Amino acid sequence: MDRDEENYYGKHGEPRKFDPKFRGPIHNRHCTDIICCVIFILVILGYIALGVVAWVHGDPRKVIYPTDSYGQFCGQRDTLNENKTILFYFNILKCASPVVLINLQCPTTQLCVSKCPDRFATYIEVQASYRYRPDQWNYFRQFCKPGFNNPRKSVAQVLRDEDCPSMIIPSRPFLKRCFPDFSTKNGVLTVANQTTFRDGRGKTRNVTDLREAANGINSVLDARSVGMKIFEDYAISWYWILIGLFIAMMLSLLFLVLLRFTAGVLFWIFIFGVIGIIGYGIWHCYWEYDHLKGIPGSDLTVYDIGFQTDFKVYLQLRQTWLAFMIILCGVEVIIILMLIFLRNRIRIAIALLKEGSRAIGYIMSTLFYPIVTFLLIAVCISYWAVTAVFLATSGEPVYKVMANQTLCKYANLTCNPETFNRTNVTKLCPGAQCTFAFYGGESLYHKYIFIFQLANAFVFLWLVNFAIALGQCTLAGAFASYYWAYRKPADIPLWPLFSSFGRAIRYHTGSLAFGALILAIVQLIRVILEYLDHKLKGTQNSFTRFLLCCLKCCFWCLEKFLKFINRNAYIMIAIYGKNFCTSAKEAFFLLMRNVVRVAVLDKVTDFLLFLGKILVAGGVGVLAFFFFTQRIPVFAQEVPMLNYYWVPLLTVIIGSYLVAHGFFSVYAMCVDTLFLCFCEDLERNDGSTSKPYFMSASLHRILGKKKLSPKKA
Repeated sequence: MDRDEENYYGKHGEPRKFDPKFRGPIHNRHCTDIICCVIFILVILGYIALGVVAWVHGDPRKVIYPTDSYGQFCGQRDTLNENKTILFYFNILKCASPVVLINLQCPTTQLCVSKCPDRFATYIEVQASYRYRPDQWNYFRQFCKPGFNNPRKSVAQVLRDEDCPSMIIPSRPFLKRCFPDFSTKNGVLTVANQTTFRDGRGKTRNVTDLREAANGINSVLDARSVGMKIFEDYAISWYWILIGLFIAMMLSLLFLVLLRFTAGVLFWIFIFGVIGIIGYGIWHCYWEYDHLKGIPGSDLTVYDIGFQTDFKVYLQLRQTWLAFMIILCGVEVIIILMLIFLRNRIRIAIALLKEGSRAIGYIMSTLFYPIVTFLLIAVCISYWAVTAVFLATSGEPVYKVMANQTLCKYANLTCNPETFNRTNVTKLCPGAQCTFAFYGGESLYHKYIFIFQLANAFVFLWLVNFAIALGQCTLAGAFASYYWAYRKPADIPLWPLFSSFGRAIRYHTGSLAFGALILAIVQLIRVILEYLDHKLKGTQNSFTRFLLCCLKCCFWCLEKFLKFINRNAYIMIAIYGKNFCTSAKEAFFLLMRNVVRVAVLDKVTDFLLFLGKILVAGGVGVLAFFFFTQRIPVFAQEVPMLNYYWVPLLTVIIGSYLVAHGFFSVYAMCVDTLFLCFCEDLERNDGSTSKPYFMSASLHRILGKKKLSPKKA
């Protein structure tokens, strides 16, 4: 008994169970994995409740608006700071870097201002001249604390109480914060064309002293300028980008249709091309080997010359080319032997690819189902992001003592700004202030913010995987309806995609949620491992890094395996309507009984679909390149004036690849479904009148068995 016949009858020759009423996806179903379905619904309700609680406690204005030392938002409507949208630092020299300025609190007074300073000035100079130059005082006063207008107060007291900054320097807003207006002149760092400035405390300092406080600002500002130009390019070329993506969609559809006629041709052209290239490599290695004959030093071995950093040295040895020739000959022989022994399975794989193209032709609505999956995932991402922002901005303002003296024992302790001036902290730590530090709280809700964020991420992963599972099960049900139609297309049910979607939602939500849950747990573990790896990146413990690397690798492999099992389990669910574990087990053993066919089909499908993606993205990319570089005379006048032509070009290329991937993912699901149905067909039926095959005539011809009778004992 050969391998194929064994698949028909079973391992010991007994006929496999045959249901004469079986005609594809079962319609008389029952709900599966009900417990998981109930848990899934409860989790969704809890997720909604978490979003509501986060919405009640959170305030996204804390992210949008910068906050001054009093916990007030800069630029917030209907407040005193409505027209003061920028945050100003009294002494930016106390701030280490822009990262600290944005994420933490700098130990200096911070005020909301309407605009950044545009000149150098010190409080000492302004106070000395306020009587005969009141305009300078009025300009400087806008960077002092609100309501301060007492130039007669001594300089020492003003600086001690931080009523006004000791100096102002030319600045420009970045991320709604005032940063020094750096520029480079003849390789020298300057601010407003000056290399020195007075700090208002009797010292003349170099502009380079501001470098740490604004490290990296120039490069980021340059990036911001580039970003604005890129935005402008998108604004004037978006409709041409959409046209390019539409062309990519049409090319993808055309490629799927043509696969019915060209799948075999494309595959065999590639195979014989590889054989020809390897054959040329063998000839070239022999030519080099023969050409080096008699040349002094060419008969040395690799062992004789040892390790050399210049690898060209090895190419002067006959032994090197002989090794290359032997390796290529081995590869050539392996490929030829595989083609000889796997030729029938390759023909089956190509026939299934053609059958997939035919199935999509009858159920064209499946090509647009990825839009539904995309919308579901977009909703999940949006809800997760909004919930994460509201959770991150939950809490009340927390004020801490900011002291200039490092030995102040009250430094970094929480305080109340309303009663702070009546305490003895200001006496023990002169210059200390009760300033806003961050948002937080001591309630039960605030203590578990991190747990809520973790739950938010986990449920997000679960929902995304469920949306993908729903799409796979829906498509599998539709394509299974096509395969198990005895007379195609007459017996294909009406609206197979919508019927499959309804069955998946009505009966198998629990099973799909179960598979998505397993995958989400593994993905969450991977996220945690990545976080730990990021935190421990600077550690010197080699064993810890090695252990983390091994764990990351293992869970990556586990995730890939689970995705493969889940995908095929969903196909079996769509066909038979059984629970997840049973479907996964049956799919796994069915694939193991046809493991060679699985490997061949997988590689042939991957190659053809990858070729299709490259052809679509490359073809549209070449067309876009000629268009945006004005090399198409007919459309030369229509090309918009761009700052960077590569912006819409790369967008079109990447977008075309994603469009092709969306269409081809449907095709890949179709081929996988038809393959499992094909294997089931072989095990259920034998081609006789009582148990006819449901496969197409082309697959039936490839098998070469017109009729098989049950084997007698």
